[in-house]
Amino acid sequence: MNSESGSLTCMVFSYVIGGAIGALGAAMLIILGNWTGGQALFAAVVLAGVLGTFFAVFLCGKSSGPVRVGTAGSTAQPAAPARPETPAATASPAAAPQSVAPAPAPAAEPAPAAPVADPVAPAPVSAGEGTRPAGLDAPREGGADDLKRIKGVGPKLERLLHSMGYYHFDQIAGWSAHEIAWVDENLQGFKGRVSRDNWVDQARLLAAGGDTDFSRRVDGGDVY
Repeated sequence: MNSESGSLTCMVFSYVIGGAIGALGAAMLIILGNWTGGQALFAAVVLAGVLGTFFAVFLCGKSSGPVRVGTAGSTAQPAAPARPETPAATASPAAAPQSVAPAPAPAAEPAPAAPVADPVAPAPVSAGEGTRPAGLDAPREGGADDLKRIKGVGPKLERLLHSMGYYHFDQIAGWSAHEIAWVDENLQGFKGRVSRDNWVDQARLLAAGGDTDFSRRVDGGDVY
């Protein structure tokens, strides 16, 4: 006997039992409850159906049990083994920042050699008080006068006056008060010497061909 015929027999048996109980119940209702035959028959059918279904479910029901993988007739396919997850690609480490060597500082240009100072630098034009006297680019024909014959004018101061354009007695003799003030202010290292030693009066006398006590000493070689 296969499983299907066994299940059918169990179900028939369950409803037979249910019908028997239903019939017994109907008889009890007619005898004890004074029910009519139709009422009792209807109750018996309902009771037989309910009990038969109950017995069929709880007596004949069989669990199919766990399905074995690989058994004959089984349609369940074995679960495919889980594939290991592909490991994430190893992230390449961030490239270390290349250390950039600082650009070499430009070589300092050598400081220009200081010009060799002339023993007497030309006097700069000052914006101070007074008016600058007119000068010459070079001495007149015959050469410059010996300005050292003026008391207070030594060799260095003579070179300074030449650099300012003054070579002759008559130039100094013609200086006005404003011009004297300008020269006094711009004689670098000798400021005030024109007024203090009275150059203009000496120059007037020397320009006219005269002599002074100091000029005679210079001419005699007693001073320089």
